[in-house]
Amino acid sequence: MHRRPAIPPTALVRATLVWASLLCAGLLPSQTAAPGSKDEAFVPSPPPEQPLPFSHKLHVGLGAQCTDCHQIKDPGFLAGYPPTGTCMACHAAIKTESPHIQKLAELDKQGKQVPWVKVYKVPDYVYFSHDWHYNETKIRCQECHGPVAERDAIFQEKPVTMIACMSCHDRHKASTECNLCHDGQ
Repeated sequence: MHRRPAIPPTALVRATLVWASLLCAGLLPSQTAAPGSKDEAFVPSPPPEQPLPFSHKLHVGLGAQCTDCHQIKDPGFLAGYPPTGTCMACHAAIKTESPHIQKLAELDKQGKQVPWVKVYKVPDYVYFSHDWHYNETKIRCQECHGPVAERDAIFQEKPVTMIACMSCHDRHKASTECNLCHDGQ
């Protein structure tokens, strides 16, 4: 398993580590939310404004799979964004009159990538491997990202907090050992 380099803890990280230590020691029930956690009151955020409109619903309807565009490359932390050339493989002949596709074609011509706005983010002090979750344990994208195939615009539908991850690990009978996701400090 690939590990991120250790990151010096901040006050928030220290507080979370103390809470996590109590949880891992069995001194807190696993369903207890971290101090300040918004898991129980999680409200999906509206979709961020993206540099180009993109409908996952349309593209999945045409047969695209998640990993056709969001490839998981070593070391496996991210399911990346598609290179503009991947998009242009179809859009060199499809919807070429669209100003958005023309902008995409110009980015591709310049060798630039679309500056997509990330929707889901985990803190830097958390180790998360898309490779392990998707390829090794066969957890499907929808489990964390929601029904993306039904969406024209993507928004954060589910929390990516410690309690949400630990609850998922509990459901799948996976380890909740602290050092699985956090470097020992």
